[in-house]
Amino acid sequence: MLSHLTPQRAGLLIFAVTLATIAGAWIFELLGYAPCELCLMQRWAYYAGLPLALAVALLAPRSAGLARAGLGVLALLWLGSMVFGIYHAGVEWKWWLGPSTCGSQAGFSGGLPDLGKPVILCDTAAIRILGLSLAGWNAVISLGLALLALAGLRSQGSSSVSQ
Repeated sequence: MLSHLTPQRAGLLIFAVTLATIAGAWIFELLGYAPCELCLMQRWAYYAGLPLALAVALLAPRSAGLARAGLGVLALLWLGSMVFGIYHAGVEWKWWLGPSTCGSQAGFSGGLPDLGKPVILCDTAAIRILGLSLAGWNAVISLGLALLALAGLRSQGSSSVSQ
């Protein structure tokens, strides 16, 4: 399947997976799994990746150079998102400390916390699916999206050589 992955198809597939993933995050939120500060920050890659992946898919037939640059940016974006997901999952597993605003002592160092807002701790996984928290799944999905972007880049490079 990946041997026939054109830059346009890579962009469309990245767009579809990105949209499904962020929609899934919203659904979990609607089901009562409130996101913490780090969870919300992990969504930034999805908000940036959606329009970029769509632009790659739309521009690929007309501009191979722009599509190639876009796939490169997407690969970097998703690798960064993967690292951030690993970081957050490590905070949840207590392998390392997270930001001071996210731990079980959050809000008490600078006075009383805002009692009008629910306290969502970044060092506690809201849910685990097959042993991974949503942050862990973000790392896995982000790695897959990075690999898709790289496969689209490779496909584009090999097609220009064979012509």
